[in-house]
Amino acid sequence: MSFHKQKTINKIIQLKGVGLHTGKFSNLTIKPAAPNNGIVFIRKDLDKNNIIYPSVNNVCSAMLCTTISNEFDVKISTIEHLMGAFYGLGIDNAVVEIDNEEMPILDGSAKKFVEEILKAGIKVSDTPIKVIRINKSIEFKEGSKFISINPSKINLEIDFEIKYENQLIGNQRNTLKVYEDDLEDTFNSRTFCLYEDIEKLRSLGLAKGGSLENALVVKDDKLLNNEGLRNKKEFVNHKILDCMGDLFLSGYKIIGKIKCSQGGHKLTNDLLRKVFQNKENYSIVEINEKNVPHPLVYRQNLKSIA
Repeated sequence: MSFHKQKTINKIIQLKGVGLHTGKFSNLTIKPAAPNNGIVFIRKDLDKNNIIYPSVNNVCSAMLCTTISNEFDVKISTIEHLMGAFYGLGIDNAVVEIDNEEMPILDGSAKKFVEEILKAGIKVSDTPIKVIRINKSIEFKEGSKFISINPSKINLEIDFEIKYENQLIGNQRNTLKVYEDDLEDTFNSRTFCLYEDIEKLRSLGLAKGGSLENALVVKDDKLLNNEGLRNKKEFVNHKILDCMGDLFLSGYKIIGKIKCSQGGHKLTNDLLRKVFQNKENYSIVEINEKNVPHPLVYRQNLKSIA
């Protein structure tokens, strides 16, 4: 199976569930798409003006989730977990149909998306992929928070840290080489919140669909979920999943080194916008057999490539 060719899913995937923030139920259908189609979202509950492209310039809100919209103000929110699954599994082309305004949160991670994509199978085309190669170091700061991206030879490396006063979460840091490392812990890591923040979130019209079934909830030094943590660094690993999904709004896989402290959806989006402000910051490169440095294999499954 070729690493440097565009990929889609082999057959239709159907999922359903509640939205984390709106609390609204939605039906989701993911369909195969032709080469160079990219990822496209369609609001099937609307008769017209219902196509939305997951692009950095189409992000209309990045508060606690990533929301995209089109020129007619039609929106879809909480797309980052599916986009992270697409990125990590190397899916370049797909049509995502949904009958409401928010993606189903499922279990709060990308686990179910990944399982269903692998069950459907991955179809490889004859069309080469293109990637963004970072040429210059770019940094974006917001108070004590920062994110940067630097050039890399072959990989997308994400070095992410979080800092919480809460004793259970505390300071966590992890580094992931997206095209080489096993992504299972990243895919399986769930969204999380502090118990004391729940009422505030709901007063803002958020987290209406949140529960212990789809989010980790931390109260003082205890985790309220009976299942416990899926991996030792589940909190920061979920942030890496979010970052990976948000980076795919560049429209391409990326070759670069990300370093982020206390970041989130907004910071990642701000960084991408800054990268695209100057064409000297990046190059768009077509990948072929001659410039693939080595095989990047994800255990039994095909990995994404850069």
